[in-house]
Amino acid sequence: MSTTKIKLVIVDDHQIVIDGLRSLLKGYDQYEIVLESTHPSTIVNALQHLDVDILLTDVMMPEMNGLDLAKQVRQHYPSVKIIALSMNGEGSLVNQMIEESDISGYLLKNIGQTEFITALNKIAAGGIYFSEEVLQEMLKASERKKEDAEVNLTVREIEIIGLIEKEYSNKKIAEELFLSERTVETHRKNIFRKTKTNSVIGLIKYAYEHKLIH
Repeated sequence: MSTTKIKLVIVDDHQIVIDGLRSLLKGYDQYEIVLESTHPSTIVNALQHLDVDILLTDVMMPEMNGLDLAKQVRQHYPSVKIIALSMNGEGSLVNQMIEESDISGYLLKNIGQTEFITALNKIAAGGIYFSEEVLQEMLKASERKKEDAEVNLTVREIEIIGLIEKEYSNKKIAEELFLSERTVETHRKNIFRKTKTNSVIGLIKYAYEHKLIH
């Protein structure tokens, strides 16, 4: 890492976000933005001509999402530290970015200057930083993953949950899946037992929370 200035690259499909991050860095001369871009697909090639310490990238971008960009940067420039920026801290996505691209931090776009500089300082020094709300979402995602493993719904049961969400009756589900109504009823009982729910509303809420339906 540079012993003088810490060199940053900022990528976000909204220029106003880039402008905002630049304004947060005013007065902190140890940081230098060497590249800012609204086009993530150009970054990997651009980095070969730059001395970069930290990449800050938006997560949800139409041209190329932050996960794919982070993976490519990690593959080609393993010394670059990566910080993800997002409007929300969806735990499963954060965990995926940690596992697949070894990010050093995940920050929400609603943070203030103090937290932003604290995060940069910690990551520049070799540490990691995740916003508190993000840490909570990561914990929830891990708990849901553990629950899913314990529940162990079958593919057929998940299929039936999707049809229940569409307000299909047992008869209609049976016709759709070429099953008997009695078999569908058995599946429903097993589904409610496994998910520890006792109403359709409770089941659908469970299904959305555990990404069984979208």
